[in-house]
Amino acid sequence: MAVPELTVERYEGVAEDQRILLLKGPITIETTPHFERAVRSESAETMILDLSDVPYIDSVGLGSLVATYVSHQKTGRCLVLTGVKPRVRKILEITKVKDFFVTFATTWEAVEALANTGSA
Repeated sequence: MAVPELTVERYEGVAEDQRILLLKGPITIETTPHFERAVRSESAETMILDLSDVPYIDSVGLGSLVATYVSHQKTGRCLVLTGVKPRVRKILEITKVKDFFVTFATTWEAVEALANTGSA
């Protein structure tokens, strides 16, 4: 059985120090190393993770997402999630980490809100 792949597309945000990472595929034990390399390579003040093409995450992927949040918090940077699918949202709710993350329905909504306020 083939392991589902995770691809990461990087985009500049509208603000100078804003990055958007469009994730496509599951965040799982198999794909977490790729996810972590992608987020660690970014030093932008604001990072938007577009999860609209992430069908599911497993416990290792969840741990990596939380670790990314903690890393951003410790360095005073902002991490925002967009396009969270119901299956992923349910995992965030069950594990009681949903409230850690600032979320928006779409990446465009996040970009507009962050451009208007400067931060989340």
